[in-house]
Amino acid sequence: MNSAYYFSPELYYAWIIPIAAFAIFFFRYRHTKVKLSDGLWFNLFFYSLLFCLALTIIGTQVTWFINLSLLIFFGLFFIILLLFSIQAFLLIWNGILMWRRESHTLANTLTLIIGFAILITPLIMHALTHILPTTLGIFLADFSDLVLVYVLFWFYNYLTVAILYQFNRPKLNQDFIIVLGAGLMNGNQVTPLLAQRIQRGLAFYRKQVDKTGKHPTMIFSGGQGGDETIPEGQAMLNYAEQHGLPAADGIAETASKNTAANMQNSKALIDQSGIDAPNVIFVSNNYHTYRAGRLARQVGLRADGIGARTSWFFIPDAVIREYIAIFMENRRWHFLAILFFALLAAGLAWAQAN
Repeated sequence: MNSAYYFSPELYYAWIIPIAAFAIFFFRYRHTKVKLSDGLWFNLFFYSLLFCLALTIIGTQVTWFINLSLLIFFGLFFIILLLFSIQAFLLIWNGILMWRRESHTLANTLTLIIGFAILITPLIMHALTHILPTTLGIFLADFSDLVLVYVLFWFYNYLTVAILYQFNRPKLNQDFIIVLGAGLMNGNQVTPLLAQRIQRGLAFYRKQVDKTGKHPTMIFSGGQGGDETIPEGQAMLNYAEQHGLPAADGIAETASKNTAANMQNSKALIDQSGIDAPNVIFVSNNYHTYRAGRLARQVGLRADGIGARTSWFFIPDAVIREYIAIFMENRRWHFLAILFFALLAAGLAWAQAN
């Protein structure tokens, strides 16, 4: 390898890909932060950047620098490979923690179910391919592999944009802060999880008032469940006032039953204010902000979210639930994709059997 390699035109041309991908991602993301396709552009930027960095490092011909880079690469690769190989046991462990610390609902046992599924499914597939006719066995194996790769591809893409969304830092010029409800305990008391959301909203409220003197209106959004004696929005407003929110700066929205209704009904209250092009943010737990942002845009509310912290053991299960909800939003397209995979797997099975 000679020094001309470092200055070769091919290397300069290669850098066009990450630069262009980042530019596209940046301008799209500035417009709206909730498009799943932005994850594709960011990942294209990220992995092409790594590739170009690798070419540049090799081109330096500095042995110690190349060896150090290889050591870091293989170290990270080993850690990722290790985590991937024990993911089933990590999910089961998380599922056990959820079982011990949270209510015993189907939604709270997703990591437990998926962990066992990862361990059991290969055994079931191996048995079926030996029991079923050859063509059917090949079809089943190919079809399941294609669907799995497809689901994991979109999960990784969702995870990318959901993580990027956590870096949202809204300006201290908000007119409204919407705090999303999350259920009450004992019929009328704010839960610890809901208290985190309210405190996160109050922290932003106080920071803005201290820095700019501008008082935003806080909208506490949540209806009354069947086991609740007062609406969530009212309980949240009461809690916020007990923790220092002036009564004039709080509104209880008490008709919503889900996140989409939270956004729709809060938007109606904001529209009644008469403020032209108001600045709005919402508060939820960090795992929920991305999907909530998508729902806000769907009802015509231009608002980005800030997240309250969530107990670490709760996040894996919650992230999976959020992904399933987003996946189902586009179920028609996913159904067509899965149908295509079925036809492709059938064609491959027929070709291999004949």
